[in-house]
Amino acid sequence: MTHTPAFETVVERHGATVLRVCRAVLGAGPDADDAWSETFLAALQAWPGLDPDTNLQAWLVTVAHRKAVDITRARARQAVPAEQLPEQVSPVGNPGEGDPQLWMIVAGLPERQRLAIAYHYLGGLPHTRTAELIGGTADAVRRAAADGIKTLRRTYGTDSPWEGPTP
Repeated sequence: MTHTPAFETVVERHGATVLRVCRAVLGAGPDADDAWSETFLAALQAWPGLDPDTNLQAWLVTVAHRKAVDITRARARQAVPAEQLPEQVSPVGNPGEGDPQLWMIVAGLPERQRLAIAYHYLGGLPHTRTAELIGGTADAVRRAAADGIKTLRRTYGTDSPWEGPTP
């Protein structure tokens, strides 16, 4: 049976390696430092139940990678500040204004379809940019928007105001 070293010793021995992994994924800066801290916090929590034969460096690098990916995902969900907001009028106006039934139907769509319609048809964003916002590929967003429009046309009627740009 292998002896598990003291946690402080593991931090001293593998801390630099973990930081290099975090910086490789996130770049040098506070995000990498946060990932390093999160890695060792998670390690400390798991420490009592860790198998003594565990390859500590490999295990810590795996945890560091996951923490860095978590930070990358969190960063992608945060708004990016802009000095000035672009003033763009939607090319389709405000469809269904004053018609609560239409907005109830829109609210009932699956989330991806609703977001794809909102960003592409109402916001005027291309499918590639919409995909960056909601995740997935441009083709998947195009499909979600088309499915949502099909549902709206079927439910709201063929003279739907949801014509917008061609997907």
